[in-house]
Amino acid sequence: MTDAPPALAPLTDVEIWPLTGLRVVAGDLELRAPDDRMLLDLARLAAQGVHREDYMPFVVPWTRGTPTQVARGVMTYQWGLRQRTTPTDWAIELAVVRDGEPLGLQGMYAKDFRITRTAETGSWLGLRHQHGGVGTRMRLMILHLLFEGLGAERATSSAFVDNPGSSGVSRKVGYRHNGSVLQVREGAPVESQLYLLDRAGWDARPDELRLDVRIEGLGPVREQLGLDS
Repeated sequence: MTDAPPALAPLTDVEIWPLTGLRVVAGDLELRAPDDRMLLDLARLAAQGVHREDYMPFVVPWTRGTPTQVARGVMTYQWGLRQRTTPTDWAIELAVVRDGEPLGLQGMYAKDFRITRTAETGSWLGLRHQHGGVGTRMRLMILHLLFEGLGAERATSSAFVDNPGSSGVSRKVGYRHNGSVLQVREGAPVESQLYLLDRAGWDARPDELRLDVRIEGLGPVREQLGLDS
């Protein structure tokens, strides 16, 4: 009679999906990958409004529809993003959390990042959390993750010409204007302003834009994205 093989320890959440352990913390704000429970809260938040009714800040008008349609759209889109988290193509959206409450989402998107060292940023906040400085802080936090944590050399962003709030955040944190493109928004042409922040610009930012940021769980995420291979 042979001895049974020793039981294997169950895999941890971080071993299965490293993003579950990622935390980017600055003061009372935290960026972290939302689980399904938090996604439901984010879906409810989006259903309550992300922008005024007579304006559309997104190329894909995902905020149009009934509250139920918007909420379900958030869920299905976020589930789909999980399939895109590969070393060659990733779209990672982190919940912006304060005191356990999600305020919105801050994303970073890249293809062939290991080669280009370039990523795009994008975000949204629930209406009731806007105009309080959160937008600037969450952008600085994701840029810290990109430049200091993942080794980015360039970060890009864009905003429609009639979205001064988003463009203002980009200019404030050091992006420079990098041209424009014509896009279609709800069936009509609209100009989109392009912005670029390189490593030199990030390093040269003034002291008031230097947050005390702590990153937790970075190593497994770097491995998941193929940055330490």
